[in-house]
Amino acid sequence: MAGRRAVLEALRSGRTINHLYIDQVTPAAAFAAIFEAANQRGLHAEAVPRQHLQMLAGEHHQGVVAICAPIAYVDIDDLLARVQAAQGPALLLALDGVQDPQNIGSLIRTAEVAGAQGILLAERRSGAVTSAVVRAAAGAALHLPVARVKNLHQAIDRLQREGIQAVVAHPVAERMVYDADLTVPTVIVVGGEGKGVGELMRKKADAVVRLPQVGQVGSLNAAVAGAVMLYEAVRQRLSAAARP
Repeated sequence: MAGRRAVLEALRSGRTINHLYIDQVTPAAAFAAIFEAANQRGLHAEAVPRQHLQMLAGEHHQGVVAICAPIAYVDIDDLLARVQAAQGPALLLALDGVQDPQNIGSLIRTAEVAGAQGILLAERRSGAVTSAVVRAAAGAALHLPVARVKNLHQAIDRLQREGIQAVVAHPVAERMVYDADLTVPTVIVVGGEGKGVGELMRKKADAVVRLPQVGQVGSLNAAVAGAVMLYEAVRQRLSAAARP
């Protein structure tokens, strides 16, 4: 969406916006109303070269482009309400720096099929739910709530206070994922491509675990690692339910 009036109306209407870009050479006064509306929504406007705006929206952008989300995000209270309404213990997935749309879409799809109650995305460090993500998720993004939070660390703190353990996947952890108890309320934290889960998040976690690696490649793709973690939780919970 481009043009000052159209972007301003989108902000005032409450429409979900993934990114807000402004021309870095246009005087800030030209965007005063947009800044005010964005601040009220807690959105940050990123100053970018004019060529970037033209790439996104063509020549008639008037110095501002908003990238609107194809879904409506929920907040963490909505996720907790869904957890409380679920039949079994909580199962959530948090993405810490995952950027690739194919990985995000694949993780959303796997989480939905595995019976998770929702996804958490960091607003700054992780990618957003775009049309490409929705396509990669094969429709799962329309069924599984996604919360885009300003601070993932604070969101994990909130979940832990609600009795949900945070389990982080990290390739050099001492414990194997099979040694963690995933039958209890759990949020699985998967790190981004390349950097993985940040050190602060690893310190905050209730458990840091790794997947077995016997090949020569250093680590698994983020979407694959997340899928293995989710289905280890499913396996444990089905096994526990089958015990007399």
